[in-house]
Amino acid sequence: MSKTVTLGFLIFPDFPMACLTSAIEPLRAANEISGTETFRWHVLGETGAPVTSSAGVVFAPDRVMADTTDLDHIFLTSSPAGTFANDAKATAFLQRHLREGHSIGAFSGGIFPLARTGLMKGHPVSVHWCYDAAFSAEFPDSTPVKTVICEGDQRLTVAGAAAVFDLMLSLIEKALGAEIMTEVACWFQHPFVRTGEVSQKTPSLTTATTTDTMPKQVTKAIQMFAEHIEDPVQIRDVAAAVNMSTRSLERSFRRATGESPLKYYRLLRLKQARQLVLYSSDTITEIAYSVGYSSTSPMLNHYKEVYGVSPQDDRKNHNSFRVTDGSCLPSV
Repeated sequence: MSKTVTLGFLIFPDFPMACLTSAIEPLRAANEISGTETFRWHVLGETGAPVTSSAGVVFAPDRVMADTTDLDHIFLTSSPAGTFANDAKATAFLQRHLREGHSIGAFSGGIFPLARTGLMKGHPVSVHWCYDAAFSAEFPDSTPVKTVICEGDQRLTVAGAAAVFDLMLSLIEKALGAEIMTEVACWFQHPFVRTGEVSQKTPSLTTATTTDTMPKQVTKAIQMFAEHIEDPVQIRDVAAAVNMSTRSLERSFRRATGESPLKYYRLLRLKQARQLVLYSSDTITEIAYSVGYSSTSPMLNHYKEVYGVSPQDDRKNHNSFRVTDGSCLPSV
């Protein structure tokens, strides 16, 4: 008979509901297919109060975090704005969980409140691409990775709801074997199972494709752009690094993205700027410098041109929306 595995999902206001259902549903199916109760789960809250997801659906936790002692795994799921009401008490609870030999982890934006406990220092973490700039700004000494799952030393972090499903399939395989895992995947028409070595897919900024489907040299150029957000590189130097002439890179870029390398690079920097506007407390001047602008004025103009609003108004609108509706965009 297989050992019972008990999981706790600690939810915060504005948590992405897809992450919770992507965790629970495959476990439910595994129990049903195997005719066992191998997996048990609890939805936890820091208090017993109802918690509203980012979709507006309200969940009633069936346990209070501090009263829970029998979990093999605990996962935080949250928006980046998620915080504990009592940091010291929450950190002590998670530390005790680790001392007992169990694992802690986070789904998507849940990495933010988990990292704020200090328990992820020195440990690599999977950070969803739409939060990576904001996460690195708040935790400059962290070690974010671009894989969908990061596992090690009693810590499991996951980027996105589909990757949560992959992680659950991995737990099912360990507990019940590959046949049950495969049948669960087929129940949900989950086309393949990704391991921790798989990198996150990221969208092209200008086309309905992902960057990994573009020509190899264009992909390398985009990677180089991403590595030089704060200290911009010249397009001619990027072209040389990917063994192309500047003119050839221009042509390849336009075919692949519909934009020039220079404009694409600017859009990449502005995307990172917007993350910092929405999810950090950095000043607009600090943000401008951190994405490679030597002064604030050009970034303000470019930002408004792309997003239709100034950074100041974007932040104000976002914060007032969050306070009024308890929502944080995006929550994945």
